[in-house]
Amino acid sequence: MGVLTAERIKITSTKSPWWCTIAVVVLGLGLAAIVGFTSKLGLDSYKDELAQGNTPDFEPFIPSAFEAIGAGVGGFGVMVLMILAALTVTSEYRFGVIRTTFQAIPNRSSVLIAKALLVGVFGFVLSFILAIGALYLSRALAGDEAGALLSLDVDGTWRVIYGTAILAFLQIVVAVGVGALLRQSAGAIALLLLWPLVIESLFALFGSFGRAVQPFLPWMNAGYFLGQDGGVDFHWGPIGGLIYFIVFTAIVFGAALLVTNRRDA
Repeated sequence: MGVLTAERIKITSTKSPWWCTIAVVVLGLGLAAIVGFTSKLGLDSYKDELAQGNTPDFEPFIPSAFEAIGAGVGGFGVMVLMILAALTVTSEYRFGVIRTTFQAIPNRSSVLIAKALLVGVFGFVLSFILAIGALYLSRALAGDEAGALLSLDVDGTWRVIYGTAILAFLQIVVAVGVGALLRQSAGAIALLLLWPLVIESLFALFGSFGRAVQPFLPWMNAGYFLGQDGGVDFHWGPIGGLIYFIVFTAIVFGAALLVTNRRDA
C-alpha cells in the first residue's frame, strides 16, 4: 500500500495525467459524435435521393457499437492512456528519479506493478464510462433509424463496452512494460503507436505468409475479441483472442520485470 500511495502521489502531482484524461474524453466522445452525426446525414441524403426518384450509388451507413466506441474510446483514447502509462516509467529514467525510487523501494517489481495497477484501473474505469457515454451520444445524434444498432439490447454491444475497458487495462500494462524495457519516451511512444496502427497492418501485404501470421498478432486478436475479425482466419473464437492478448501482456510485462531487476537503474 505504501508503494501504491507513493506512485499515486507522483502521478497525480503532475499535469500530464489531467491533460491526457481531457484528451481521452474529447477523443472518445468527439469521434462518437462524428459517427452519429455523419450516419444521420448519410441516411437523410439516401432518403432524399429515393424521394427524387433516383437510385443512390451508395448504401447508408448504419453504425454499430464498435464504430461508435472503437475509434474514439477504444482506439485513440486508449492510445493516449498507453502514452501516459509509458511516461510514468520513462520520465523517471529521463530525469534520474528512478534511482531514488529504487533506493526507497528495493523491490523494483512492486514499483512497476504499482504503476501498472494505478494507471490500468483508472483507464479501465474511464474507458467503461466513456464507452457507455459514447454509445448514447452517438445514438442521440444519429436518430432512431441510423442509430438502430446503437443500443444495449443489440447483441454484441455489451461485449464492446466491457471489452474496451478490459483491453484498455491490458494495453496500459503493456505500455508500462514497454516503457520499462526501452527506458526512452520517444522510442516507447513510437513503438506503442506504430505497432497496432502500422506494423500489424503491413502483414496484409505479404500474401500467404502475411495471412498465416495475422492470427498471431496481438492487436488483431484484441480487435477480434471486440467482434472485428478484419478478414483474418483465426484459429480460435473471440474469447481465445482475449486470452491470447492476456498471454501477450503477461510476456511483455514479465520481461520488463525481469530486465528491470537485473540491470542498473
